[in-house]
Amino acid sequence: MNAVLSRLERSVVGDLPARQPAARQAAAPVARDRGLSVTLTGVRKSFGAHEVLHGLDLHVPAGQFLAVVGRSGGGKTTLMRLIAGLDAPTAGHLRLDEREVTGLQPDVRLMFQDARLVPWKRVIDNVGIARGLNWRTHAEAALADVGLATRARDWPAVLSGGQRQRVALARALVSHPGVLLLDEPFGALDAMTRAEMHTLLLRIRAARGFTALLITHDVAEAVALADRVIVLRQGGISLDVDIPQDRPRRHGDPALAAIEERILAAV
Repeated sequence: MNAVLSRLERSVVGDLPARQPAARQAAAPVARDRGLSVTLTGVRKSFGAHEVLHGLDLHVPAGQFLAVVGRSGGGKTTLMRLIAGLDAPTAGHLRLDEREVTGLQPDVRLMFQDARLVPWKRVIDNVGIARGLNWRTHAEAALADVGLATRARDWPAVLSGGQRQRVALARALVSHPGVLLLDEPFGALDAMTRAEMHTLLLRIRAARGFTALLITHDVAEAVALADRVIVLRQGGISLDVDIPQDRPRRHGDPALAAIEERILAAV
């Protein structure tokens, strides 16, 4: 029965590395307050005869916030899965700092559009679902970071959509990852809650210094959050633009509006 529940939990959560054979098991993540650089060199990814990414070269410096924008089918999610080690490139090399990515990475975490909380576990247990040394202390600290310290004993069903996404963010951050991958995590939220999550994410990232990679269809969101935006189009990078403006960024800023127009033209 316990084995069945464990499999169900993984199917619901989805962002935790599956157990690998002993010879390939990655080392346990080390608590860090810095990001990892991400470097792709000549990366190609094909599914059968269909090439999704072709000859991709990309360097994301440690601690940078990169947003990836593009149409559906342009390779955004494929890129994210490669960085996480969920898929292997067909050709080319992918490194975190100087370490070649050859499988699931313990210091990379993912956050999805849906929170993927285990409904039969309390909030604290969802955050600490991977367990590990002093897991409860780390889970409580992560919940405090996202403003949910008082909801640790609640069930997911009583939380709002925004609160569930806060729990998902706490779960992704509990192990102090060097890279946080965000697959449209705010797309289903209302405008006010989405703005609150933007502020929360930027505050936590400023404090922790992890590298962030956001996949989004929302050009305004990308420009509001990121240090840099790339546009993926037909498996390649059609635009790579830095956003030097200080945060918080003002909606309607002419300089930001001009950047948005460039991005939209390149999509």
